[in-house]
Amino acid sequence: MDSAYDLFRRGTDLLEQGDFHAAVVPLTRARDLEPGKDSIREALGRALFHARRYEDARVEFAAIVEHTPTNDYALFCLGRSLQLLGRHDEARQPLALASNLQPERRDYRRYRDQARRRAA
Repeated sequence: MDSAYDLFRRGTDLLEQGDFHAAVVPLTRARDLEPGKDSIREALGRALFHARRYEDARVEFAAIVEHTPTNDYALFCLGRSLQLLGRHDEARQPLALASNLQPERRDYRRYRDQARRRAA
């Protein structure tokens, strides 16, 4: 049986190679073994996002935000997942929080403003 760490490494290697669908498999198994590890959930969320499984990605990023509410990257990815699901009004809060936590990030501000416009 593979350890959570071995599965995480295998999944992140696949993620770095751009094989997003394949990365989901070991990362899901790692998450199931260590559900409290934000690093595993973030990698899984990234793989799911790039595989265009936005609802599943939203669940992973929301779990990170629940555990670590000041994680700007998880907030940003949660907001982006919501945007791509067409849930612009819900995307506004996590994107605004991410932008406030990292005001120098242009991409955070751009998507925050986009969510505001589309929710209006």
